[in-house]
Amino acid sequence: MKQKMTSPYQIIITVVLVLLLVVVIAPFLLLFMSSITAETVLVSSGYSFWPKQFSLESYAYIVRSGESILRSYGVSILITAIGTVVHVMLAAMMAYPLALKNFPGKRVLTFFVFFTMLFNGGIVPSYLMWSGTFGIKDTLWAQLLPNLLMSGWNVLMIRTYFATSIPDSLYEAAEIDGANQFTIFRKVVLPLGKPILITVGTFAGLGYWNDWTNGLYYIVRNKNVYNVQNLLNEMVQNIQYLAQSSNANVGAAASAIPTTGVQMAIAFVAILPIMLIFPTFSKYYAKGITLGAVKG
Repeated sequence: MKQKMTSPYQIIITVVLVLLLVVVIAPFLLLFMSSITAETVLVSSGYSFWPKQFSLESYAYIVRSGESILRSYGVSILITAIGTVVHVMLAAMMAYPLALKNFPGKRVLTFFVFFTMLFNGGIVPSYLMWSGTFGIKDTLWAQLLPNLLMSGWNVLMIRTYFATSIPDSLYEAAEIDGANQFTIFRKVVLPLGKPILITVGTFAGLGYWNDWTNGLYYIVRNKNVYNVQNLLNEMVQNIQYLAQSSNANVGAAASAIPTTGVQMAIAFVAILPIMLIFPTFSKYYAKGITLGAVKG
């Protein structure tokens, strides 16, 4: 059997993809190598993919925070898990009726969903509403509810997927069998919509994991509900304060902290879980985004 020859086009595409892979991986590798580089080397020689002197002092500084780092990771994991599931379910339940051809008033509802993508009330009214009316300040709800629990873009993307990728005959067959709308949604739409739901869930999870603005706005006194981003941001601010302080004792304490290395280590610690989880669902992204982005 004659072996098929590799075309020049395939070779070029392979080379381009390899180069793109290197471009994507290189910053993360540089970040990690900088985090395990001695502070004196970073100050004198700058960043390098292969440092002259290795040091784990930056990670030791983070570990010395002890219980606070573990608690903040727990908060991040809890909020990300709950927020992602609720976000996907709310978006899917909103998108399903908008995907039905005979749903009354769907054009008006679609307009309202689209309107939220263009305009919002602003930071000050949102803060007054969430902290005053709903009273979520200094609670776990502050990490969960504002800004991230619902997205008009995700609703429209799921709606388009449902409308274009699930045949009308399946809805009709389910109705003939006596299924109500909730049963159709649960047993037909959700299983067939897995690619777009996982895609949207990944985006929502990334948003929750990387969010630090909710903690900045709504958490003032109760640092027990800090997520990992809030805690690491506070660490960076404390280090910068110590480094800029004119007090001799404080300045001496700051000089013992690997300031630059700690910032690199903090950034790497924050993105590590995402780097490990993201490839797991990568096979669903292309299909979910491509089909969900087609105009319905």
